Amino acid sequence: MSTATYTVAGMTCGHCVSSVKEEVSQVAGVTAVDVDLASGRLTVTSDSPVDDALIAAAVDEAGYEVKV
Repeated sequence: MSTATYTVAGMTCGHCVSSVKEEVSQVAGVTAVDVDLASGRLTVTSDSPVDDALIAAAVDEAGYEVKV
C-alpha cells in the first residue's frame, strides 16, 4: 500500500472537494482519497505508487491545480 500527499490550489467549498475526490478516485490503482478543504491537502492511497502526473491530470480535470 502506498500513500501520497498533494496540495491543491483553488478549492473553496464542499463541491470543490467532491469534484476532486470523484476525479482522483477514477485513477487506476487508487483505493482511497481524502481531501481537506481548510489546508487544501489531498491524500491518495493506492495499491502501489501512482504516477504524480496522473493525479495532477485528475485534479486538473476537476478544475483545480496541484501545487508543486
